[in-house]
Amino acid sequence: MADQPSFAQRGSTKEVEEGRAFAPKFDADGLLTCVATDARSGEVLMVAHMNAQAIANTIATGEAWYFSRSRQSLWRKGETSGHVQRVVEMRVDCDQDAVWIKVEQAGPGACHTGRRSCFYRAVPLGPSAEALGPSAAFRLEFRDAEKAFDPHQVYGDGKTPESDS
Repeated sequence: MADQPSFAQRGSTKEVEEGRAFAPKFDADGLLTCVATDARSGEVLMVAHMNAQAIANTIATGEAWYFSRSRQSLWRKGETSGHVQRVVEMRVDCDQDAVWIKVEQAGPGACHTGRRSCFYRAVPLGPSAEALGPSAAFRLEFRDAEKAFDPHQVYGDGKTPESDS
């Protein structure tokens, strides 16, 4: 893919927050958080991590690339499923430690569980939130949780390559 990425050196807070230079701030593991949303609807599809190479590949190809923390490897969204994410726009937050990509999602879903979005459960809020017993763990509520595709047909029976970002 892209050659060794070269981003701007991080300058003063003012330069980082108000300047035009792209100077991502990676964490101790060399990663930053990426939020992917549907370019048309604004729906949050997934949150993943990118290292410098994933960002460079995304910029170079116009397709979403991520870094898997569990496998310690670079991966292109859709390389197994065919559910590629074409990046329409990439934005960086104020201190440049997170990116937001607006994507056109190919295929029926972004989630390796077979759903459109990885955000298909809600955490109940307020005094009526139902706990699951003595440990006070909260019961998640399924929302927009219909399967958009069969993950076993797409990925087989093993751990999916796209399951850990």
